[in-house]
Amino acid sequence: MAKAYWIAFYRSIKNPDALAAYAKLAAPAVQAGGGRFLVRRMPAKVYEAGLTHRTVMIEFDSLEKAIATHDSPGYQAALKVLGKDAVERELRIVEGVA
Repeated sequence: MAKAYWIAFYRSIKNPDALAAYAKLAAPAVQAGGGRFLVRRMPAKVYEAGLTHRTVMIEFDSLEKAIATHDSPGYQAALKVLGKDAVERELRIVEGVA
């Protein structure tokens, strides 16, 4: 079974306090779903049309676990704390190569 990944790119962080409050709830929810943080930082170097944005990458054992974790009550509570305007980001859930 192929692993799956959450990949988040933060275009801007408008409210660092809200992001910190989100992280306190999100990290345990992700770990409860079996997620393992692989990357949580700015890129060391970007190429081609790459942008220098904070990047977070989390590994899950399967696509089903990645989606279930996102939709879980714990992670949804973290998203509520984050709110709509604290950050501008995109989150992709992708399945790895088997």
